[in-house]
Amino acid sequence: MGMRMAAAITEASRPAEARPRDAFEAELLVDLGAIVANWRDLAARHASGPVAGVVKADGYGLGAAPVARALAAAGCRHFFVAQFAEGLALRQALGHGPMVAVLGGFPPGADDGADLTPVLNAPADLAEARAAGRRGAILHADTGMERLGLNAAELAAAGDLSDLGLRYVMTHLACADEPGHPLNAQQAARFAAVRAGLPGLPASFANSSGLFLGEGFASDLARPGCALYGINPTPGQPNPMRPVLRLTVPILQLREVPAGTSVGYGASWVAKRDSRIATIAAGYADGYLRVLSNQGVATLHGQDVPLVGRVSMDLITLDVTDAPEARPGDRVELIGPRQTPDAVAALAGTIGYEILTSLGARYRRRYLPA
Repeated sequence: MGMRMAAAITEASRPAEARPRDAFEAELLVDLGAIVANWRDLAARHASGPVAGVVKADGYGLGAAPVARALAAAGCRHFFVAQFAEGLALRQALGHGPMVAVLGGFPPGADDGADLTPVLNAPADLAEARAAGRRGAILHADTGMERLGLNAAELAAAGDLSDLGLRYVMTHLACADEPGHPLNAQQAARFAAVRAGLPGLPASFANSSGLFLGEGFASDLARPGCALYGINPTPGQPNPMRPVLRLTVPILQLREVPAGTSVGYGASWVAKRDSRIATIAAGYADGYLRVLSNQGVATLHGQDVPLVGRVSMDLITLDVTDAPEARPGDRVELIGPRQTPDAVAALAGTIGYEILTSLGARYRRRYLPA
């Protein structure tokens, strides 16, 4: 992705007065080719069946429609979203053909003509599907997450499900990103028992991290999400996935700050030396978390520069004293190959999922084709 991204942001090297107006907007650049490559890499790991694309939460903040269209063009035929409205929007974007499954199931009275596949998460869902004559759903068995899904007792009480014409039975791993966690093996054993009670019904098991747990977690359909978007599915190990995005934000203003001067709300940072402060056009309203105040890191002209002061709603301040070439209009990388979503998340005490799904609507989104 590095060469493609570098070519895509050459505007930053042009004189400010010669740049177009949009060069002064924050830009989220998404490499659809890298997302497709990640999907293909994951598919190569899952020899037992196809690999779906999980595009809930607007494609983890990167745009469900362009991501799903790129994956569909590459051969992906199964997609998962969380909510019915997401499913409707995705069906419109993809047209008919690929499966679009709704993990949260259908709301009461949902239109069966929407060409979506509901996930049945509770005994009431089974009853409603039967009452509506709905066939082709996905059955969700809870094997240890204790959220959605039918537990062992509810499955036993459900009896014969053949009248529902189910497409898959699925479960969801709770601790797949911790390979040694005992719950992984417990869930695998419980799911094997569920499958034994539903002979011949295809199964869907592994999420992103589950694809790296070995053959015991293979099934007829894998459901990776975060790994498609470059988040490391193997925490503590080198990231096997390609980076897929770069968030760059222009410098609005530079200010010379004498030693002893405070910067930003609450005067939470005070210059220990004569400093040069850059103000950039992003803030917590754009999903750059306020908890990163005084600890975030950005990249300017290939070198790291620290975030100083509090993250405010629309603005962030950086200490660019050691980057004397900085000037208004230059682009600062807040997320990218150097400041990865996982790295930013580590500073914020959270996970890469939250960093991506918090990305704001004010960023100008641009896509590199697959």
